[in-house]
Amino acid sequence: MSGRFIANPVLPYCGGCGHGLVVRNTEKALEQLGLSPLDVILVTDIGCHGLIDSNFTTHTVHGLHGRAVPLASGIAASLPPGRKVVAYIGDGGAAIGLQHLMDAAHRNFDVTVIVHNNMLYGMTGGQPSSSTPCGFRTPTCPNGKEGRGADLCRWVHAAGAMHCRRVLGKGDFSEAIAHAVAVPGFSLLEVVEYCTSYGAKHNPGRSLEDITREAGLALETLTNPSAPPCRLAPRTDTKSLLDLETIARGFTSELDRCVSIVLAGSAGEGVQVAAEMFARAAIAAGLSVTKKGTYPVTVGIGYSVAELMLSPRPILHTAADAPDFVVVTSADGLKYCGAIIARMRSGNLLIDSSLTAPATAASVSQPDFRKPAGPRSAALCACAELLRHHRLFPLAPLRAEAGRSWLTAKLDIERLLADTQSD
Repeated sequence: MSGRFIANPVLPYCGGCGHGLVVRNTEKALEQLGLSPLDVILVTDIGCHGLIDSNFTTHTVHGLHGRAVPLASGIAASLPPGRKVVAYIGDGGAAIGLQHLMDAAHRNFDVTVIVHNNMLYGMTGGQPSSSTPCGFRTPTCPNGKEGRGADLCRWVHAAGAMHCRRVLGKGDFSEAIAHAVAVPGFSLLEVVEYCTSYGAKHNPGRSLEDITREAGLALETLTNPSAPPCRLAPRTDTKSLLDLETIARGFTSELDRCVSIVLAGSAGEGVQVAAEMFARAAIAAGLSVTKKGTYPVTVGIGYSVAELMLSPRPILHTAADAPDFVVVTSADGLKYCGAIIARMRSGNLLIDSSLTAPATAASVSQPDFRKPAGPRSAALCACAELLRHHRLFPLAPLRAEAGRSWLTAKLDIERLLADTQSD
């Protein structure tokens, strides 16, 4: 029968996998602490352990491999007291995100990290991890791993964790989980377990007790002197937001549908900053907004593209198959958007007058984005031009937002963003 914390009792693990015991004991521990499911946030990442998200009735967040701890830390730092954040990670994710673990312990975020240490990468074929003990055999180390494995508990304790403990993934260890969750500040519980698909098969006859003893991994509890958990200080720099709200008061958007916009230009020409100003101005005008930035790994050269969605209603997705507006300020942006523009069967293409407009079924206009204030503010000019001609929301909030940006510090904002029509 399902409990308060587990909606589906059928767990997504191989038979005999230690991950299932971690889940059962976590459920029991949370019950022991008298918590409500909505007082608990479970954060997972890539790995077999992360398959459990849909079984829990708590809040759940699923992140990238090795990134569960920073996600959990950010959540914990902004929550009021009384909420509990639990991060599930594997030994592989612990190694990949080791810096996150050390920082979270050092800064004492109020997070409980439960490491599913099955001593290998179970989802990708059984490769050894940094925590694989010396001599432990895996499919890629049939003769046993050379060199000793990492002692996560000792490392994290040295970084300042309030509580670290190592247990075997056998039987009832719910008390260990409950104690770790109850600790104010950062705690880590390492559960040493077997992967039935790769670990047990390649190490027949070796018990978890034998493995930990031979590796010198004591089943111990380590603590540091009590310290207050790290929390975010209340925000005090709200003046700019209040100013924006004051300026935007009385202006409302007449937009009655969801609109998608692609703003494309070159790196270093303020595309992302202009898109963020545009998004904040739209929010001030009462719209829901999403913004996604895309640029090459080199960051400082090549294209820079921002995708925005505006809607008078909550936005439940963050991408559009065909944008309503494509705004291009440079050759780099045009090269990136070539395929997008070719797919357009309607909508509007606004492209700088210095560029050759490609063939498209969209309506094309070619204003000057780059001449009024130079390349660095071309994207901001393009945002203003979009509002002048398509009236998605009033120009006044964008003028107010732009007036506070480093991007426009030396510009005559009133002249640059002067509205040719009355707001």
